[in-house]
Amino acid sequence: MTNREIAAVFDQIADLLEFQGANPFRVRAYRNGARRVGDFPEPLAAVSEDPDRQLTDIDGIGKDLAEKIEHLLTFSRLPMLEELQAEVPAGVMALLRVPGLGPKKAAALHKELQIDSLDRLRAACEAGEVQKLKGFGKKTEETILKGIDLAAKADQRMRWAAADEIVAELREHLSTVDGVRQLEAAGSYRRGKETVGDLDFLVDADEATAVMDALGEFPGVDETIVRGDTKMSVRLDSGLQVDLRVVPTRSFGAALQYFTGSKEHNVEVRGRAKAAGLRVNEWGVFRVSEDDADQGPQSGEYVAGETEADVYAALDLPCFPPEMREARQEFRWAEQGELPKLIELADLRGDLHMHTTATDGKASLDEMIAAARQRGYEYIAITDHSQRVTMAGGLDPERLRRQWAEIDRVNKDLDDLVVLKGIECDILEKGGMDLPDDVLAEADWVVASVHYGQQQSREQITDRILGALEHPSVNVIAHPTGRLINRREPYAVDVEAMIAAAAKHGKLLEINANPMRLDLDDVNAASAQRRGIPLVINSDAHSTAGLDVLRYGVLQARRAGLTAADVANTRPWTEFKKLLKA
Repeated sequence: MTNREIAAVFDQIADLLEFQGANPFRVRAYRNGARRVGDFPEPLAAVSEDPDRQLTDIDGIGKDLAEKIEHLLTFSRLPMLEELQAEVPAGVMALLRVPGLGPKKAAALHKELQIDSLDRLRAACEAGEVQKLKGFGKKTEETILKGIDLAAKADQRMRWAAADEIVAELREHLSTVDGVRQLEAAGSYRRGKETVGDLDFLVDADEATAVMDALGEFPGVDETIVRGDTKMSVRLDSGLQVDLRVVPTRSFGAALQYFTGSKEHNVEVRGRAKAAGLRVNEWGVFRVSEDDADQGPQSGEYVAGETEADVYAALDLPCFPPEMREARQEFRWAEQGELPKLIELADLRGDLHMHTTATDGKASLDEMIAAARQRGYEYIAITDHSQRVTMAGGLDPERLRRQWAEIDRVNKDLDDLVVLKGIECDILEKGGMDLPDDVLAEADWVVASVHYGQQQSREQITDRILGALEHPSVNVIAHPTGRLINRREPYAVDVEAMIAAAAKHGKLLEINANPMRLDLDDVNAASAQRRGIPLVINSDAHSTAGLDVLRYGVLQARRAGLTAADVANTRPWTEFKKLLKA
């Protein structure tokens, strides 16, 4: 089993235990275990097989979890999970998708009213049965009824790119308020997570009332959930919740650090503060004594808080880039004396995956070249689909060679851009490449990808990709797990085997910057980087505007801890062409 699959098992166990009212510490142990396993950069199977290492050497993995991991690695199943699943009706877990309806209330609904589906929950609310239960009431019933309609939206987190558009609109709207000095979005959005559950906005302003009035007047607001003196929550018509906090200037940096998260990163920060005799919270950094311990969150001597840099400096820590704040490696890097300089969009010098009207693109070869020159690229690869992708009008050898001849003619007239003769060649369901070897040997750049047979077994798909990596003409595997965020799960592929094969054969892997893909994800990209595999960040553009998605891929790379040196298409053409020859 993969780390991700093991983490999913532990998360499911935590859900089931919490529903049953188990000890909170036990629930938390499985939640933390799931996170540790999901973030661990190496396959747990490799650790298990290494006689010199123990699973318990991993931070957060104790003897009990280690034994369960060993069982999962051996049998791909866990009796404990199966027992819990037998005790809890499957339909009941759907109740947890309703906003505000946690495992305890869901358990009460099931026990008292035998509710085991969203439809039954709706019927019970409409009949007024829920409000009669202890701890619920009429208002709770109304909230639950409204939440049922939002359950599908609430359960599906918004892609970062879509949230980014809303953030830009909200920022423009709120920044017009008189007296606004600082305005920042925080939370998972600021950390660049590929999906966002809600938005947190922090504002430093003269009048909290004016800022909250402006939020209420934002055109996308569907309802105001709650409004206080300095805090306000609204729900947009998209279903996304926006939480606004107006904070004083001296606390703005501390609040930004606190509400950016992640929770795990902040736990480490608070622990280090406590060890230094300090308290860190959303109000600032305070030097505290025993007398200050119970005197409120702002008691003690104020040390810092205006900026994030001040907050971290008070703890002898560097100001971590937001994308790095996941309690993975950032504190170890800090202890070693220097954080890696994360890649930036300006570092990219080329784009090596794009399509034209020769297949399913919306712009011609000349138009894509002009758009690339406008963006200052040194090199691009034209990679239309191969013949297997019939719905896109994929290229057979004759049509492909005609396109390549045209690229040869174009290159003679270009002195500021090199256009590579490329192809996105399908890896066939039966294995092997979609075009003959002699054709692929003529290409400058071959992108191999899986579009068909995505329901095949893990062994079949992995074998297909490993075969492509062995092919002498293949340069890179595109969107390596085939996922579409919120729409399609990754196909069953052994990512670690793919990474190992790429390292063995000197091949590259892609971070596809399309915001619906972002594939490889951050954890797998970090794993590839640790194996020394150059990654490429490509747009997979099907139009000239599509070239602009590279910034989403860069954001994903930053979350993986990648520097410019880790990404092949940051190299100038004189260096990159050496990689092609190799």
